[in-house]
Amino acid sequence: MQSIGAGDPGKQPASSTRQSLIDARHRFLSPSLGTASIYPDNPLILTHGQGQYVFDENNKRYLDCTAQNLCISLGAAHPVTMRMAGEQMHRIQHTTTLFFNEQPIRYAEELVARLPADVDWVVQLVNSGAEAIDLAYMMARAHTGHLEMVALRNAYHGLQFGAGGSTSFSGNRWISPSTQGFVHAIHPDQYKGVFGPGVTPYLDELKRLIAASTCGRIAGMIIEPIQGSGGVVPMPAGYMKGAFEIVRAAGGVCISDEVQTAFGRLGSHYWGFEAHEASPDIIVLGKGMGNGFTIAGVVCRREIAESFAKMRWFNTYAHNPMAAAAARSVLKVVEDEGLQANAQACGDRLLVGLAALKARHDLIGDVRGSGLMLGIEVVRNRTTKEPAVEEGSRIQARLRESGFIMVKGSPTRNTFRINPSLCITFEDVDGLLDAFDRALAAG
Repeated sequence: MQSIGAGDPGKQPASSTRQSLIDARHRFLSPSLGTASIYPDNPLILTHGQGQYVFDENNKRYLDCTAQNLCISLGAAHPVTMRMAGEQMHRIQHTTTLFFNEQPIRYAEELVARLPADVDWVVQLVNSGAEAIDLAYMMARAHTGHLEMVALRNAYHGLQFGAGGSTSFSGNRWISPSTQGFVHAIHPDQYKGVFGPGVTPYLDELKRLIAASTCGRIAGMIIEPIQGSGGVVPMPAGYMKGAFEIVRAAGGVCISDEVQTAFGRLGSHYWGFEAHEASPDIIVLGKGMGNGFTIAGVVCRREIAESFAKMRWFNTYAHNPMAAAAARSVLKVVEDEGLQANAQACGDRLLVGLAALKARHDLIGDVRGSGLMLGIEVVRNRTTKEPAVEEGSRIQARLRESGFIMVKGSPTRNTFRINPSLCITFEDVDGLLDAFDRALAAG
């Protein structure tokens, strides 16, 4: 196995292109992209990837602990994805939903086969997670005849006009009005939630919210089994199931946002909702669904889709056969290569190692998550839980120097997220723990 920092010299671009690329991005791409950069003052230019690794313009190798925002689920340049998508590309690269093509049909069939068998599921494909979220809200409202949707505080469901109304922390809200019809319940954060640990106070507050901030009859509620961009905040046992019961009593449907938690990433379960014994009516998928290809989807009970079918809805690129072929490769490889079990084993090893680091370094306030969706919150004081933002930035920079890409993703910008491709190894885990230990020790 190559050491961190090694690479293939044959793929190295001319180093003189670095500044010209940076200048061209600033000149021709929107300045708004700069707000999302991990390293705004020293951009990382990626040229190619292999498995769980990416390489920069100097051919330095990094373990990508972001999986490119959780999209590269199997690993970069996976041979099965390349073969299946490539074969389809040479047949026909695109067909719209006005025509039939085998790839999206077979994908839907294979996807449904991996969902609970007691429900008559149907699939609607789209292009991105935010688009899928918007579609889920439209379906919920069409089916119930109600308007108001409940989301959790600290939730991230996208930035587009519809999805943005349910996203709930200031860094992702805008000065223009959001979509109407959303109310936000207090999220059951077991580390620093307003009601402390436990479930019952948060469920009681959900009931009060519906009674006080809605007309009492709602279209539905959306929950991430683990809040991703909100700082890797897992739903505690019993909350998701209890919330769904409350929502159904108020006439709503239950939506599980699995954009980040699906396809075995959590290790213990293929779908996030399964870990909570919760039964959603609508499931939203995206990110790792296509191993980097642009595809997302909504899976719902047939009766909900039939209600929505009374309205006209169309999407030109939704059933792209190349993307569907790539998505089929994800279903195949996760199973054939045992990647869910690998996520569990590597995640467990990480949690043990991170617990040991927490015992040695006071900067670590909390370690949480499941499988390969883990969070490390760094704080200046474990009692007050004051965010260690500047310290976290220094740690992030040292990790990059050591060959590890790590993003800080939370409303307070002090939670490191570990979301690598599902193909990482124990050697990768041990290298990351060692690098993190050294970065923490440096202060």
